[in-house]
Amino acid sequence: GAAYRCFCSPQRLQLLRRDALRRQQTPRYDNRCRHLTATEVAQKLSQGLDCVIRFRLERGVQPFQDLVYGWNKHEVAEVEGDPVILKGDGFPTYHLANVVDDHHMGITHVLRGTEWLASTSKHLLLYKALGWEPPQFGHLPLLLNKDGGKLSKRQGDIFLERFARDGFLPEALLDIVTNCGSGFAEKQMGRTLEELISQFEVGRITTHSALLDLEALPEFNRIHLTRHIENQGLRQKLVRELQGLVELVYGDQQVDPDVLEKEYVERVLLLRKGHISLLKNLVSSDYSYLWVRPLVSRQQLQTISAEVDKIGKLVLGLLTRPAAALTVEELNRELRKVQEQTRETKYSSMMQLLRLALSGQQHGPSVAEMMVTLGAEEVCGRIHRALSS
Repeated sequence: GAAYRCFCSPQRLQLLRRDALRRQQTPRYDNRCRHLTATEVAQKLSQGLDCVIRFRLERGVQPFQDLVYGWNKHEVAEVEGDPVILKGDGFPTYHLANVVDDHHMGITHVLRGTEWLASTSKHLLLYKALGWEPPQFGHLPLLLNKDGGKLSKRQGDIFLERFARDGFLPEALLDIVTNCGSGFAEKQMGRTLEELISQFEVGRITTHSALLDLEALPEFNRIHLTRHIENQGLRQKLVRELQGLVELVYGDQQVDPDVLEKEYVERVLLLRKGHISLLKNLVSSDYSYLWVRPLVSRQQLQTISAEVDKIGKLVLGLLTRPAAALTVEELNRELRKVQEQTRETKYSSMMQLLRLALSGQQHGPSVAEMMVTLGAEEVCGRIHRALSS
C-alpha cells in the first residue's frame, strides 16, 4: 500500500542523522522499513515494538500550477526519505492532517506561506493515494520585519491578542497586512473589507517578500477608528468601551458621574475623531481634563495675564446661550472679539490662560473645542473655581 509501519528506534534515526551530517549530506530516512514483509511486521508487532506510520514517496510526481508561482514540481522522493504521517501516539503529522482536514472541509483553494511550496508535491501524492481531488494551491510571499527578518510567532509582539489588547481594530490589521504585500493595482491606506474583496486580484500577487512596518499601524488604525466613530451603530460600542476605560483609569479619583453620560462621551468621540489613533488615547494624561476637574489657582492664571478677571467675565458672558448652540467655529470668532476688548493681553496669552483654567495643561485641543466638549455649564464652573481659588 501507500503507507507502512516503521519500527526504527529514535537511536537508529539519530545515528542516520549523524552519519549524514558527517558526510556533509542532508539527513534523510533510508526507507529501511519499507521493505519489511507482512510476516516481519507481524512478528515485530507481537514483540510489542513501537512503530510509526510512514507514507511511501513515489518518483515521477505530476507538475501542478501554483496560483502565484506558476508551474512547479518537486521530486521529493529524490531528496528526502518517506515521511511520518502518524506518530507513535496515533496523532497525525501536519502533512496528513492538513490534507484530511482540507478535504473534509471542502476547501477549494489553499493559500499559505511560500515555505510550504516544496512540500506541495508531497501533499499531492497524499491526495492521489487517498483518491481525492486536490484543491488549488497558492503560495504567498513571506511577511518580514522592517529590518528584513522573518516574522515569527516566537516574537510576542505579533500575536493578535496583543494587538486587540492594545486597542487596534481588526480592520486596521487587515488593511496594513494587505497594503504591505501585493494583489492590488496600487497601495492605498484605509480600504474597507468590501473594497479589499472587490479590488483584490490573484494575478497581482508577487513572489518577493513584503516588509511589514508596524510603526505605521497607528495611522491605519486612526483611519478606521474615525470610520467607526462616524458610524452611529459602531459609535455606540465605542461609547461603552470608553466609559469602561474611564472607570478603569480614573475610578479612584473624583470623577463627576456626568462625564460617564452617553451624550457627553459621544460628544468627546465626535470632536476628537481624526485626532486619535487608539481609543485609549482619550484616557491618557493629555486628556485627563475630560474626566477629572483640574486644580488651578487664581495665582497661576495671573502669571499669564493681569486681566484675568476681565477675561473670565467676558468669556462667561459668551456661555449664557444654550450648550447646543455652541460650535467651535462660533467660539473661535467670539474669543477673538473678547481679546480685542482687553488692553494688554495677546490672543495667544489669552488662549494659554483659558486652556490652563479648563484643563490644567499648556497644550491640547483648541480652547474652543475644549469649551464645546465640556459644555457651557462645566466651563463656567471651572472658570469660577479657578478665579475664586
